[in-house]
Amino acid sequence: MVAQGRVVRGAALAATLVLGVSACGSSDSGSGASGQTQAALEGVGPITLVTGKDTSGNLQNQVNGWNQLHPDQQVKIIELPENADEQRQQMVQNATTKSDAYTVLNLDVIWTAEFAANQWVEALPESEFPLDKLIPATVETGKYFNKFYAVPTTSDGGLLYYRKDLLDAAGVKAPTTWSELEAACAKVVPANPGLSCYAGQFEKYEGLTVNFSEAVNSAGGTVVGDDGKPNVNTAEAKKGLDFLVQGVKSGEIPQKARTFKEEEGRRAFQAGELLFHRQWPYQYAKAEATDGSSQVAGKFAVAPLPGLDGPGASTLGGHNYAISKFAKNKKSALDFIKYMVDEKQQRENLEKTSLAPTWSSLYDDPALVQKFPYLTELKKSIDKAKKRPAVVKYQEVSSAIQEAAYGAMAGTTTSEDALKSLQSKLEELTKQ
Repeated sequence: MVAQGRVVRGAALAATLVLGVSACGSSDSGSGASGQTQAALEGVGPITLVTGKDTSGNLQNQVNGWNQLHPDQQVKIIELPENADEQRQQMVQNATTKSDAYTVLNLDVIWTAEFAANQWVEALPESEFPLDKLIPATVETGKYFNKFYAVPTTSDGGLLYYRKDLLDAAGVKAPTTWSELEAACAKVVPANPGLSCYAGQFEKYEGLTVNFSEAVNSAGGTVVGDDGKPNVNTAEAKKGLDFLVQGVKSGEIPQKARTFKEEEGRRAFQAGELLFHRQWPYQYAKAEATDGSSQVAGKFAVAPLPGLDGPGASTLGGHNYAISKFAKNKKSALDFIKYMVDEKQQRENLEKTSLAPTWSSLYDDPALVQKFPYLTELKKSIDKAKKRPAVVKYQEVSSAIQEAAYGAMAGTTTSEDALKSLQSKLEELTKQ
């Protein structure tokens, strides 16, 4: 979820992939499970939780539960814009002014390296959290140079939402490849006026980085290799970008989808305007709503993302809670994060919002699987999800990716030229 509960959003921020800086962190006193030390997290009293716009509608309920139990340690939610880039900008501004207005930061998983490298967040004691109970890939997103800075509270993996009723009526199965998706659209869309084939998050923002990365990975390519070097000027990357470019040219991706972020696409799918939609798990509960807000309740299903020759590769998204270096009442912040990462809170949040939890056992709970049939596949998706570039200059890297992908999809440049230029820009941004 690129915004709250989505993603945008990255995968394990492995220390070996973070480029351009030396390890740095908090001043040390006390020790964690991996041998690192942290500054003392002291101070009890009111705190703030800074987060993107809560489109799930349940965050305040969870905070109310804490506030009822802790009358002297009230948590106040500070909601930032829905757009992930704007969220990051405001958090960075707060950090660079060393303001104590923000206490607990709800960080997109891809921001850990930047916030840790700049010493904007505190290193956290691993032993204070049930990390062995969480999905390992999500835990890694909170680490930087083997220190632990952010606790994963929600995860995310991309899923293909599709109109099962229309596919069933046409005798078509859920696609596992791009060619099968195109064939399904060719058979179903003409018979249903007002229906478009496919959409994702194609506006020029973080969501496009996610969708581009998934397309490249699903064609057998990579954006940044395990050696930390960019690798987009390849035949595989071109096949991935061409899937998006040709989709726009053919009309399978409607023109207005190039303005879609998560919420615009969700509303289009719920209005019955899309046959297929690449989206995060949070959409499931909203699309199943029976209050009249969704025209597709009971008519859709989800499947793994398709790829070039078989099932594709999702980008790992999600959000982690970190403590601002400049905050007051850090002991209260630590205890609040422990409360929010607890299995009980994650279960209730899943049941009410369909946001993907990080607590591993919840994906295998029979009652939850019955209510959310996609959980089994989603866990596999998260386990096998691919990372976005894990670099300190992530924002610049992401902006370069967005520029290249958006230009190619708009037809102002070719896929080949876009990737050649992108390769040069990424090499410059990631060189040591």
